[in-house]
Amino acid sequence: MSGRAEQAAVAEALGYEQARDELVEVVRRLEAGGTTLEESLALWERGEELAKVCRRWLDGARARLDAALAEEERGEEAGDDE
Repeated sequence: MSGRAEQAAVAEALGYEQARDELVEVVRRLEAGGTTLEESLALWERGEELAKVCRRWLDGARARLDAALAEEERGEEAGDDE
């Protein structure tokens, strides 16, 4: 497995809060400057991976919320029929 693939696999294993916190740190380091071009590119790539992880967590949470709301709505409609 390449270094980049390993990094992506590790990022996938992170929880939302861990990925978000690390992403905040990556952004802080990029904004602070003082890194080489190579370091900046590595940070950028890591940030992109972390952003994808956060997006997947948020999309999953949205899907669960939508399902719960739909279930609640179906239950209310069933209660109206009685």
